[in-house]
Amino acid sequence: MAKRLIAGLLLIPLADALLLVASSAFLDWRLIVALVVLTGLLGTLAVRAEGRHTLRRIQRSLARGEPPTDELVDGGLLIAAGAFLLTPGFVTDLVGFVLVFPPTRRLVRGVVKSRYVVPKMDDWTGGFATGNVYTFGFPGDDDGRGMGSMAGDGFGPSGAGGSDGDDTVDLGDDAYDVEFDGEDDRRTN
Repeated sequence: MAKRLIAGLLLIPLADALLLVASSAFLDWRLIVALVVLTGLLGTLAVRAEGRHTLRRIQRSLARGEPPTDELVDGGLLIAAGAFLLTPGFVTDLVGFVLVFPPTRRLVRGVVKSRYVVPKMDDWTGGFATGNVYTFGFPGDDDGRGMGSMAGDGFGPSGAGGSDGDDTVDLGDDAYDVEFDGEDDRRTN
């Protein structure tokens, strides 16, 4: 995954250089420089405007008590858009404008969240952040009884704790008798 990202980041400037050289056959070099500078200026203004709008959306989400997940991803995409738009070239400008405008940024945000953010959050939190948690047993448990790798470690039917074949654990002499009316708090043997 990281190799693809690095390869993409290296191929974009190469494509930019090739397109600039190819466009020099059709356009005057002064016009090419003017176009690159103009797209950089317009892109900077668009990133600033969208950044302010995204910051207001973050503040509104926080005021409602909701986590600003989409807005934070949008903020990261706007930072990347600013970097692409400040890099001279037509391909980087195209990628930057795709990340600046809300309709196309919404599509990119959906891809980024589904392919990178959600799987990484599941890895970090064990599924608790996205609600993708195990509801029974242990991960990798094949028999469905919830014993996992602890089946021979003294827990469950094959260990010392439960010798009668069911999944109960015999506490033996370590049981406590607790009365909640305050009269009898003694240990039974």
